[in-house]
Amino acid sequence: MADNEVPRWLDEREFRAWIGYRRMRALLDLQISRELAANQGLSEPDYDVLTSLADAENRRIRLSEMAERMLWSKSRLSHHVTRMQQRGLVTRKECDSDGRGAFIVLTDEGMATLAAAAPGHVAAVREHLIDLLTEEQIRVLGDVADMVVEHLRTRV
Repeated sequence: MADNEVPRWLDEREFRAWIGYRRMRALLDLQISRELAANQGLSEPDYDVLTSLADAENRRIRLSEMAERMLWSKSRLSHHVTRMQQRGLVTRKECDSDGRGAFIVLTDEGMATLAAAAPGHVAAVREHLIDLLTEEQIRVLGDVADMVVEHLRTRV
């Protein structure tokens, strides 16, 4: 915005939507994180890494690709993966075609941990969000999420 432009302030309806979204996101993330940690001893980033690896071909992803998916720096992800390695959830393998690159690989223990965590995680998502909404609200929420993600994807 240029210095001489007047801001387009949010009206009451827009402000309610914005603040409501912010509070909902914070409380929902907190509740889901608490339940995941209490029930399975996993953090949300742990769960994100495990699910991404479980969905990947041969249960492995390049560290740089995972960092991009999670919107983390490679350094931050590398430190996180090291902690997950120490717990036996993942391992690293050097990339044969690129000596500088490394793959994060889901171990059998990591897959078992994910399999044990997934039912409780899905139940929490249902309890605290999905089952509170109508079919139409779920469709609209999905449409809004797709639109905002697409808009922001080009800016990251």
